[in-house]
Amino acid sequence: MENKRIGLLYILPWLIGLLIFTIYPFVTSLILSFTNYNIINAPKFIGIQNYVNMFRDSTFWTSFTATLEYVVITVPLKLTFSLFIAFILNYKLKGINFYRTAYYVPSILGGNIAIAVLWKFVFANTGLVNQFLGLFGIKPVGWFSTGLGAIFTISALRVWEFGSTMVIFLAGLKDIPQELYEAAAVDGAGKIKTFFKVTIPLLTPIIFFNLVMQLIQAFQEFNGPYMITQGGPLYKTYLLPMMIYDNSFKFFNMGYGSAISWFLFIIIMIFTMFVFSSSKYWVFYSDEGGGES
Repeated sequence: MENKRIGLLYILPWLIGLLIFTIYPFVTSLILSFTNYNIINAPKFIGIQNYVNMFRDSTFWTSFTATLEYVVITVPLKLTFSLFIAFILNYKLKGINFYRTAYYVPSILGGNIAIAVLWKFVFANTGLVNQFLGLFGIKPVGWFSTGLGAIFTISALRVWEFGSTMVIFLAGLKDIPQELYEAAAVDGAGKIKTFFKVTIPLLTPIIFFNLVMQLIQAFQEFNGPYMITQGGPLYKTYLLPMMIYDNSFKFFNMGYGSAISWFLFIIIMIFTMFVFSSSKYWVFYSDEGGGES
């Protein structure tokens, strides 16, 4: 009994944080989504009117479409690039520890507002990217003048923050028994075939984990579109988190913002459940006997 009390005492700060900063806002936002609340006056219950208004709002559908486009572009690119870099860093090269550290640094800096501002100048009409393209006689590209270009710009920032995903892939690569590669080589398998027949199947649990984490992260993206494109052009990068922020804290329509946030929560849950339900068809776990399930 004494040990239990000591254990509870140790986790008490975490429990308090969970109740105050997670559960309380979570439940409160659900309640507020059924109210008309401008932060100043007391909430007024209006039923499902916020959700009705949301589905009638053309800006909401534009924002939802932009969010889906961002997720579809960003997540596969980041997973592919992270795996590619991890595969290279898995080789025993001279100074490899330095390179691993250097490639991880963007993940630490990427969430910084200053980096987002710097990214905006990098892709400006006279930025480094267009200056580099100019060396090959290519005219400056208006990255922020088209929806696809703007989406690509903020996606590139998220892909650049690949360090954490790369480290997880690298840990998975190191867990693959070297004997399997030797057996594949004896059977005459080339590097490409070995990669797709040995490496990828054994990495599927890691791919699954990274996929779920990156999906959740991408749906909640805020800093990039807010600081770089401000949701433009024509709301093409006006992602749902931006719309939630604007309605809740800019237009003081907390009830409507809460309704959108709950819609986003449900969308994330649907995508996550789909990935989990599909995992039995493509994720393979090796048991002690060497089989797969």
